[in-house]
Amino acid sequence: MTAARNPIVLIPARLASSRLPNKPLADIEGEPMIVHVWRRAIEADVGPVVVACGDAPIADAIARVGGQAVLTDPNHPSGSDRIYEALQAIDPESRHDLIVNLQGDLPTLDPWAVRTVLAPLSHPEVDIATLVAVIKAEGERSDPSVVKAVVGFAPGASTARALYFSRATVPAGQGDHYHHIGIYAYRRETLARFVSLPPGLLERRERLEQLRALEAGMRIDAVLVDAVPLGVDTQEELETARRMIRERGQK
Repeated sequence: MTAARNPIVLIPARLASSRLPNKPLADIEGEPMIVHVWRRAIEADVGPVVVACGDAPIADAIARVGGQAVLTDPNHPSGSDRIYEALQAIDPESRHDLIVNLQGDLPTLDPWAVRTVLAPLSHPEVDIATLVAVIKAEGERSDPSVVKAVVGFAPGASTARALYFSRATVPAGQGDHYHHIGIYAYRRETLARFVSLPPGLLERRERLEQLRALEAGMRIDAVLVDAVPLGVDTQEELETARRMIRERGQK
């Protein structure tokens, strides 16, 4: 068994968004969304936090609050490619061996989730770790925008190996279905290998990047958590995030 040693949190962000343009800079209680996500990651206190951004205005927003940002190629096909470029730029000596990939649209995230996703990497055979939560709304089981993780948790267990991810309702039969939460922790060498691989056949079919890792034989373990954090992709979700953060500030 090897313990987590020197993690770093990287937050990929870009302005291009088909559903909510300029999303990272959307104002929430006087600060851009990306700053709220950066603050949640800082509060997790697992290591340095760096925003890997494809646009200068995002870097400027982080610089104004004293944070660190790295400008990356705006044409990266995925957040994984973006954070890997940033990692190579800021840590060429490979001091950080564990990398958390935190989405930039989770402004209300509980910092506990950032700490939790690192836990499975204490096992030397785990390459990637992620989070899941039980689907409670019946409509989400058949909603293709809700990614399902096929994970078999033993009674009382909160961590298990992820066998597949799908937009379909899987597995069949009675029992829980699990909502995949797109927060990842990688071993550094795993991330390097992952971004070097071409997209997999199932990855292209399901439009799920994590399937590339499974197709390549990598092991992904999932931690079961209580709730799915609010991801902001629409104006309605942005208004919900504003209300949640405003109410949090009033307590």
